[in-house]
Amino acid sequence: MSDPTRESMYKPRPGVPGALDGIRVLDLTLARAGPTCTRQLADMGADVIQISSPARGDLGGSDVHNLNRNKRSILIDLKSEAGLEVFFRLVDAADVIVENFRARVKERLGIDYPAVSARNPKIIYASISGFGQEGPYRDRPGLDQVAQGMGGLMSVTGQPGSGPWRTGIAVSDTASGTFLTQGVLAALFARERTGHGQWVHTSLLESMINFMDFQATRWLIDDEVPQQAGNDHPTLFPMGAFKTRDGHINIAAVLGWKRFLTAIDGEDIEDNPRFADHAARLANREALQAAIEVKLFARPSREWIEILNKADLPCGPIYAMDEVFADPQVEHLELAQKVVHEVDGEVSLLRHPVTFSQTPTHLETAAPVAGRQTAEILATCGYSDEEANELIASGAVATKRDVPEWTRK
Repeated sequence: MSDPTRESMYKPRPGVPGALDGIRVLDLTLARAGPTCTRQLADMGADVIQISSPARGDLGGSDVHNLNRNKRSILIDLKSEAGLEVFFRLVDAADVIVENFRARVKERLGIDYPAVSARNPKIIYASISGFGQEGPYRDRPGLDQVAQGMGGLMSVTGQPGSGPWRTGIAVSDTASGTFLTQGVLAALFARERTGHGQWVHTSLLESMINFMDFQATRWLIDDEVPQQAGNDHPTLFPMGAFKTRDGHINIAAVLGWKRFLTAIDGEDIEDNPRFADHAARLANREALQAAIEVKLFARPSREWIEILNKADLPCGPIYAMDEVFADPQVEHLELAQKVVHEVDGEVSLLRHPVTFSQTPTHLETAAPVAGRQTAEILATCGYSDEEANELIASGAVATKRDVPEWTRK
């Protein structure tokens, strides 16, 4: 039983340095995949400076708060000579650059890895693209749903025979952003040994195929093309979503078949030769599902979850998002924490899901208003107030955007 007087390990610990304290990251990313990486680095204590164009908007609404918390913002016109010099002054004092331009764009701007590493050989240059930095598709625009389709995910999602289905989240965006974070951390560790930076890159397509995991392995090793299985596990049964009196619950009955039958009073199911072993249960899954749901209809979901957990069987409810954050375990983990935004006031955000006992992650500052720290960041690069004002007047840098953010609901 937990001690109610003990301070929660999940509460914020202001003033305690994070694991990446002292690491400076230049964030050249747009949309979701790249900002996912830089958000994670910021949460772990890095000083992330978001570099955006004054003439281009980005995701708006709640996405701004979600992706850009814990960052500072400067607006730079990288197409101008003076703006490019500001960027390279920032490069001189940076540890990491994260970008998700198409290959030809960063080359045209003169901010690709060869140009940046020539200025700062210790830099970790991290890139996300749609399809990879080389190959026949390298210059194609990338998008999460395109990667879901090309990576095979849409072919295994949904009910059998229902045609392709996208998942309900931008999985290749978040996967590639998370993989790139891992790459950055490994490259920083390697730099401690070698003293050298390096180029680290992934793509939506590579990350999506990697996330296919055992489904990809079924093809690579077993020569089996995985098919749609709906809410059932694709290779094990009974394991999936089942109807109860008042809804559905997820149950992994296959992980404790005898205990499951005892818990649901399923002696008649046990005696049925069609369900005698795992192969038979797979072959007759529709009949078995119907037989199980006849038993489950006797009680509401809440009671079955209690009964099945007592039987040490993995099971749980199927929540809508409002129900997720009302769950007592989610509340205990304090996954939603509040920050104050200078325009939108108090907002609730997801904390980083990894807990460090000594170097905690932080949810300290809300997303910056674009360009709010432009003058402050210029000062850290050695620009005087007069020089900063000249840069602002010339349009090489800006303190606010010329265009609105994209609105995503």
